[in-house]
Order: sequence, then C-alpha cells, then structure tokens
Amino acid sequence: MFESLIGLVAIIVLFVIISRQQSRIGLIERELGALRSLVLSGTPALPPQAKEPAANDSKPADAAIPLAAAADMAVSPRTAAVVSATEADADTTTAPSAPESAQPAAAAKAARQSDVETALGTRWAVWVGGIALALGGLFLIRYTIEAGIFGPRVRLVMAAALGLVLVAGGEFIRRTGFRVPVQGAAGAYIPAILTAAGAFILFGTVYAAYSVYGFIGPTLAFTLLGAIGVATIAASLVHGQALAGVGLLGAMVTPLLVASQAPNPWALFGYLAIVLAATCVIARIRDWRLLMAAAFVATGIWTIFYMTDAPGANLAVILFIDGVTLAVLAFVWLGRRDEAVAGSGFDWPSIAPGFFVGLSALALFVDPAFAAIRGALPGAALVAALVAVALYRPRALALLHAAGLATVLVYLGIIPPTTIASDFSGGALGVDGMPVVASDALMLRVGIALGLVFIGAGFWAARRFAAAGWLRAAAWAAWSAVAPLVILLALWSAFGNLDRDLAYAAVAAVLVGVFVAGGEWIARGEAPPLTGGAAVSFALGGAAIAGLLMLHMAFGSGWTTILLGAAAVVPALATRWRSYPVLGWISVGAVIAVLGRAAFDPTIVGAEFLSKTPVFNWLLLGYGVPALAFGFAAWQLARTTNGRPRLAMEAGAALFALLTVAMLVRHAMHGGVIDTAAATLAEQAIYTLIAIGGGAILVAIDMRSPSSVLRYGSIAAGVVSVAFIVLQHFLALNPLLTDESTGSIPVFNLLLLAYLLPAVAAGALALYTRDKRPKWYAAMLAVMAAVLAFAYATLSVRRLFKGEFIGLWSGLGQLETYTYSALWLVIGVVLLTAGVWLKSQVLRIASAALISVAVLKVFVFDMSELEGVLRALSFIGLGAVLIGIGLFYQRLLTRAREA
Repeated sequence: MFESLIGLVAIIVLFVIISRQQSRIGLIERELGALRSLVLSGTPALPPQAKEPAANDSKPADAAIPLAAAADMAVSPRTAAVVSATEADADTTTAPSAPESAQPAAAAKAARQSDVETALGTRWAVWVGGIALALGGLFLIRYTIEAGIFGPRVRLVMAAALGLVLVAGGEFIRRTGFRVPVQGAAGAYIPAILTAAGAFILFGTVYAAYSVYGFIGPTLAFTLLGAIGVATIAASLVHGQALAGVGLLGAMVTPLLVASQAPNPWALFGYLAIVLAATCVIARIRDWRLLMAAAFVATGIWTIFYMTDAPGANLAVILFIDGVTLAVLAFVWLGRRDEAVAGSGFDWPSIAPGFFVGLSALALFVDPAFAAIRGALPGAALVAALVAVALYRPRALALLHAAGLATVLVYLGIIPPTTIASDFSGGALGVDGMPVVASDALMLRVGIALGLVFIGAGFWAARRFAAAGWLRAAAWAAWSAVAPLVILLALWSAFGNLDRDLAYAAVAAVLVGVFVAGGEWIARGEAPPLTGGAAVSFALGGAAIAGLLMLHMAFGSGWTTILLGAAAVVPALATRWRSYPVLGWISVGAVIAVLGRAAFDPTIVGAEFLSKTPVFNWLLLGYGVPALAFGFAAWQLARTTNGRPRLAMEAGAALFALLTVAMLVRHAMHGGVIDTAAATLAEQAIYTLIAIGGGAILVAIDMRSPSSVLRYGSIAAGVVSVAFIVLQHFLALNPLLTDESTGSIPVFNLLLLAYLLPAVAAGALALYTRDKRPKWYAAMLAVMAAVLAFAYATLSVRRLFKGEFIGLWSGLGQLETYTYSALWLVIGVVLLTAGVWLKSQVLRIASAALISVAVLKVFVFDMSELEGVLRALSFIGLGAVLIGIGLFYQRLLTRAREA
C-alpha cells in the first residue's frame, strides 16, 4: 500500500514536470530547427548577442549562460564532427538525384529527433533522478526498519547523512563551475535538484525522530524543521525559485507536523513572521512575485485558521501577524521599487495580504466572540492600516479595495433587516443566534472615523494621481465617496428616524459640499486641468447620491419627489461654468430616480394622503414639476455640453408631460383613486395615447439629433401602441364584449377616449412619419387609424340605439342594422376621398376593403334580416354608392390618361 501511494505521487509529480517543460521544448525545437536550416543552406550565422532571458524564475542567478560560450562549445571537436557530418549529409542531398525540396523536410526530421533526445537527457532525467533520490532515501530507511539491520538512531543518522551529502553534493557541483549545457534547459539545474532532494530527506528525518521514535521533543523538532525550511529558502538565492518553493512549503507545514501539549500562539506567529520576512527578503532580491504571493497566502491561511477558534484566539496575536504582513509588504517587498511615474504599475502579490487582512478585519467586526470584546476598534484599525499602506505604496492598490469592501460589508450588516448571514429564528438575523453586527454607539463612532479616513485619504490620493494615473485616481475617488455614503446610510437606518431626521440630513448636506469641493480640487490637479475625468465624475456622483439621501431624510415622500425632479436643473446649470461630462449624466440620474419613485408609488404621497380634487392635487406637482425641470435642463444642456444627456432629458421631459396628463385623467375618472387593480378601457386608452405620443416625440427628437436608439425606440413605441389596440381595445376590453359603461354624456364618453382619440393620434403619427420611417411603419399606423375610426363610428351608432351599455347580447334592431350599412358605405367613400387627396394607396385599399364588407353585409345579412322599405333602401343606397364610385374612377382614369 505504501509503495503504491509513493508510486502514484511520483507519477503525478512527473506529469506536472513534463507539462511544465512543454513550452521550453517547443522553444528549443524552433531554435535548433532554425540553426540547422542555416547550416544546411551554407549561410554563416551571426554570433548571438543576447543571453537567455533571465525572467525564467526556475533558473538560478549564476546559471545564465552567455551565448558566446555556447558558440565556443559549437567549435569543440565533438561539435565540429557533428557539423562535418551534417555538411556531408548536405552534400549528398544536393546530388542531382535528390530533389531540393527534400532538404528542409530532412532537416526538420533530424531536428525533432535531436530535440526529443535533448529533452529526455537534460531535463526529464534530472527531475526524475531527483525524485528518485529522495524516495530512495525513504525506501532505504524503510528497508532497514523491516530487516532490522540497524537501530533507530543509526537509521536516522544515516538518513541525515544522506540528506547532508546530497546538499553538499549540490553545492560542490555548483561551485565547480556547473553550467546548463543547453539553452532553455535551466529547469534541469542539477545542483538545485540535489539540494531539494537533500532538504526533503532532512525534513523526513527530523520528523521521524520526533513523531515516530520520540528521540527529540516538540521544541527542538519545531526549531530544526523551521531552520531547515528557512535555510532551504536562503539556498534558493543560488539555486533558483523552485528550491525556495520547497523550503517555503516545508516551513509553513512545520507547525502542523509538530504538536504541543501547551500551544503558544506567540511562538507560532513569531515563527511565521520570521519565515515571511525571510521569504520576502529572498523574493525581493530576485523579484520572485510568485514566491512572495505564496508566502502571503500561507501566512493568511494560518491567520484565518487561528481565528476560527474565536473564543480562544488572542486578539493581540491577530493584530501582530496582520501588522507584520502589512509591514513586510510596505517596507520590504515594495521598498525602494522604481516608481518614477506616480501611480504607475500594479503589484499583484499584494492582492493576497489585502484579502486576508481585510478578511481578518471583517471577522473582528462581525464575529460575536470578537464583538463581545469590542473587536470593532481593532477591526477599524486594520482597515485604516490597509488604507495607509495603499496610500504609502501606490502599487498596492488592492489593499484599498480590500479596505473598502470590508467597510461596506460591515456597515451593510447593521441595516435592518439585512445581514451578512441568514438566521431567521425568532425574527432576528444573526450568526448562531447572535446578532451579526451590534448597532451600538461604538459602531457609530467607528463609522464616523472610517468615513473621515476614506474621505481624507481618498481625495488626497485622487488629487495626487489625477494627472499621471487616472485609473488609480478614479479608484481612490470612488472609495472616498462609496464608503462614507454606505456608512451614512447604515447609521441612519440603525440609529436615525426613518420618517424624517434633520440631523442626518444635515450630515448628508455636509457630504454634498465636501464631495463637490473635493471634485473641484481633483479637477484642478488634472492635466490639462478642469477636464472632469473619472475621478471627478466619482466625486460629483457621490455628491448627487448624498443629495438624494439628504432630500429623503429631510422631507416626506411628496416633497422628496418634487425636489428631486427640480434638482435636475442644478447640474445642468453648472455646465455654464464647468464642462464636466458627468454633469449631464447626473441630471439623467435625477430622471431615473424620479421615475423609480413614481413607479414605486404612483400617487406620489400615498393613496391615503392623495386628495380627490381633480387636477389640483399632488399628482400635478409630483409629475408636472419634474417635467418642467427636465425640459429646462434639456434646454440648458443643448446650449452647453449637448450630447446624449440632452436627448435623455428631452425624452424624460416628454415622458413626464404625458404621465402628468395621463395620471390626472385617471385620477379624475376613478374618483381620486388611481391604484385600483381593476383594468378599464379608459385606463388602457390613456396608455395607448402615451405610447403613440412617446413615439411621436422620439421621432421629433431623432430628426433634430439622429440616433439609432431614438429611431428604433420610436418604431418600438408605435408597434407597442398597435399591440395595445389590437389586444385590449378590440378584444379584452371591448365594450361590445364586456358591456362596460360607455358614459352618460352623448359625445364626450369612453368611446371618444378609447377609439376616436387613438385614431386621430395614430393617423397623425402615420402622416408625420411618411418620409421619416419605413413605409410599413406608416402604413401600419394608417390602417390602425382607419380601423379605430371605423370602430368608433360603429360603436357610436350602437350607443345611439342601445344607450350607455352596448353589449352584443342586447340584440340588433332593423333600423340599427340598416344604419350600419349606410355608415360603412359613407366611411368607405370618405376613406377613398382621403386616399385620392393624400395620394395614399393604403387608404384606398382600406376603402375598398370596407366597401366590400358593406356589400357582403347587404347581400347576406340585410337581405334576410331587413324587411319592407329598409331592405329596399339598403340596396338602393348600396347601388348608388357603387355606381358613384365607378363614375369617380372612370373620370379619374380619363384625366390621368389625358395628362
């Protein structure tokens, strides 16, 4: 079983090693193929000037081979023989019997064979040999145990001697001038392989002496294992990054291998701090980013693992290791790095300490065990430390994001009823039955302090990097706005009066002023100044959100909506002095915010507070004032910055103007109640008119400032309005089918609102878009207008005979039936006249279709249902109309032929 496990591990390791070498094999294949092609062609190769790239992390510092030395190797006797043989082969291939095209193929085949041989001999053999040496030492110890040849002490001494011999052998080979014989084969550095095998055997020996035989105590075992790990890391300075990885792994697993009856966290994390610092020094000298990231990750995992035992965790120890991590990052790893350009570059290994220190700070806030000992203060200290290091070392921008996310998550957790976890037992949210974050006075003071930290550091850094690093400046400006706003919202939700709180409104007003001033200060530091880049946009956007919170905290629902709509004028007016692109979009944000409030509460002030007085109520102010403000903002933007925000403001103004009319009509028609769930034809008619009007407005705006969005939006509005008419007006809500009351007034009734007004609107839009939209679009609207007019006339006749309720089940009278025939013929003639006058083939076709329906009705329905004079008049009228139409067309065609 043990041998099988060892074999499986060896196979996996071998597979990983082979996979790593594939890219290097490809490089060698290409280089050797190019060199052989040069040799075969007889062209003298230029002496290489560059040496092998030093970026190969697995190659030691002194293993870089100048290619001049490789050129010297090429003239050695063995190499000369090879070249001579190659030239001889080349001479034979140039014989007349052999085609010239066979030369490159033969050269490529020989290169591939040589490359495979080189890879097997120089790299794979060395790696597998190193693994075999390490496993051989373990197998030898196992054999001596099974055979009983030596005692335990002798076996351990022999194993230690073998490890030391391998380490010494690696160092001896390195000092005797070993060089990698093939360019690109640095991964097969034999001294490093021998040293790694020796370190592996020494680790196993010390662990066996402690765990298996008990010859040494935990303190000595811990010291020896740690010393071997640190020494292995130090040896990587001359043997490469791979050996450093072996040493780091051994050093970090040492505390797991050595158990103690009285564990001392200070000893553990003091040891980890030493390992981290030593690794950082080595990684800093060689610029090994992967090794540094691995060290930070390992230390962070140990910290989080220790914090999981929260009741027994020592808070001072946690702060110590987090502080050491940040200090190593700031003063060792990022110390004296080239940062000639302020704000340039990003250090990706700093993501690891940012993540783990931020996670530690979050745990100190939210874990009930730490909250009981006022862990919010040290948690806030860690967040402030993250911000400070990010400010001190601009390349460590990941620390800023970690601090911001930790702060946001913590303070979102105190907003009732949100929480980071979910436990609804007893109606309280928390972790293991305890509150996630206690909303106490300490959280209030800590929130104020953190808000000031983010504002001060954020604006200062954004100003510092505004000219040279706009992306970094934008990140600082974003967190300087986001974190204080989240803290303010959370504290107001937890401690303030949600209905109206002037104290928190005053704080929000102060934030508005601070963000505006900060944005202006950052803009003056841009290059060129006052361009209004991303950092300025975040600052002013934060001011806009703070203003929204201020209005909501200080005023009721109605006044908040009205003032929020009016506030869209402020950034538009600001464009007279500053041409920042964000100002127009802040006005657009006000449109979206007012639209969201109207969608949430269409009554503006709540149904119970909405007056039943028609027109003069909160609806007029809640929809009308924003419509006027949006219109003025659009007018102002058209004269300053122009662009998309102006178009959006025009659309918002038009939309709210239509909504104002629609909501007032609905309010008047429903007796002051607008949020009833019962759907009526009048309500749907208003929606249809709004859709048609919106389509017309979009067309008009598109003609002034062409835009594909406006073009397709206007088409979509027309299609939606037609769908409303077909599905709602003609089918679902048709008073013929629902027997809904059409109103007691003869002309100004439901039929006028639901059929005639949409017919006029659709017809006008069709006429307006004849040369501005596709022909099918104008034709669709024209046909729908004709059908609506036909429906209005027909339903009006039925209302004339039946009264307020016109359901189909009330039957048809003879006079009513005859009236329909006469009416349809008249409408057909009117459509024909309009089609000829407007030169519209669509209207003429609609006329023909309607007259055909009238003819069919007369011959099928009237003949059987009508009696006496009505039947005669029906046929006489039909005949007269048809003859008149024929005479009209004959004269029309005669005039056309004469012309």
